[in-house]
Amino acid sequence: MDGLHLARALLMPVQLAAVATSARSFAGNPILGSERLNRWGLHARRVALAQRLAAHRRDRLADLISEEDRATFARDGILVKRDVLPPGSFARLKAEIEALRAPAREVTQGNALTRLIPLTPGVQAALPETRALLASPAWQAPLDYVASTRVGPLLFIQTIISHATPGAPDPQTELHSDTFYPSMKAWLYLQDVPAEDGPFVYVPGSHRATQRRLWWERASSLAWREGDAHSRRGSLRVSEAMLERLGYGAPVTYAVPANTLLIADTYGFHARGPSLRPSTRVSLWAQARRNPFLPFTGGSLTRPRWVRDRQAAFFWQLTDGLARLGLARQPWHDVGHRRPGDPPGAGRAA
Repeated sequence: MDGLHLARALLMPVQLAAVATSARSFAGNPILGSERLNRWGLHARRVALAQRLAAHRRDRLADLISEEDRATFARDGILVKRDVLPPGSFARLKAEIEALRAPAREVTQGNALTRLIPLTPGVQAALPETRALLASPAWQAPLDYVASTRVGPLLFIQTIISHATPGAPDPQTELHSDTFYPSMKAWLYLQDVPAEDGPFVYVPGSHRATQRRLWWERASSLAWREGDAHSRRGSLRVSEAMLERLGYGAPVTYAVPANTLLIADTYGFHARGPSLRPSTRVSLWAQARRNPFLPFTGGSLTRPRWVRDRQAAFFWQLTDGLARLGLARQPWHDVGHRRPGDPPGAGRAA
């Protein structure tokens, strides 16, 4: 057996075990991308099972949010909470974030630049209002419910700068599902987000895997080689014409005022709306994904704050190391210290 075949043989148990995890890439795993297995329904069955388990976990977390919010989320897959903080608290939170200068990373996709500042313990020490919000039920409870698990989410200050550079359209403006299972993203906006500045777009009800959706998931798992790079990695793109065939309604644009918390199940189809002009917006951003096949809501290793607040920096450092060895790709570039509102190419002071 030559080296290539030996490597494949050694990887096979790991690739097989990945079927029972959050692994999503058709291109990165020959089992997940297998045409024969997906004709037999491997991908669609993973989707359906993940949906059932998420519904079971949310039932167990029902007391975290109001009956009205549960009904809204069940119908739409998204919660929009305005005036999350009292005006004085929000003003102080906004001011402390805007004044912050901290280690940041950036990625450019098309003509848009995204900047992330991890909310590490050191960063939070300079942000007392932010730290208090992150510890409050008003923040944590709805995030847990939508995530369907008491996981410690990844926490960042996120900056989106549209028309930051000449280039193709921002690929995040294409309607897509992040992954094959229910997952959570949340934004607390520090500025108003008007319609012309590319607000969040969501297809209400598309968080539900209907029979038509499962048919489409199966078809997509067979045709993934024809898709773009995102779809091949398991973040499937969808056209508005296909939305109609799947029985979903039209996408809704969520142009919202500052101090709005938006929480979405990103299995549902969503996108960043096209920005009609250069703009910069800053938000507190959270993301939670966990093995979708776990039946219980607790036991997350990232739940304790001392782990939660260090995990983003740890994973970036790990990916940096793997990238140096040629074993991974690191799209997030270290740009030194930045303020959230700095323009592209701002100084790199330490």
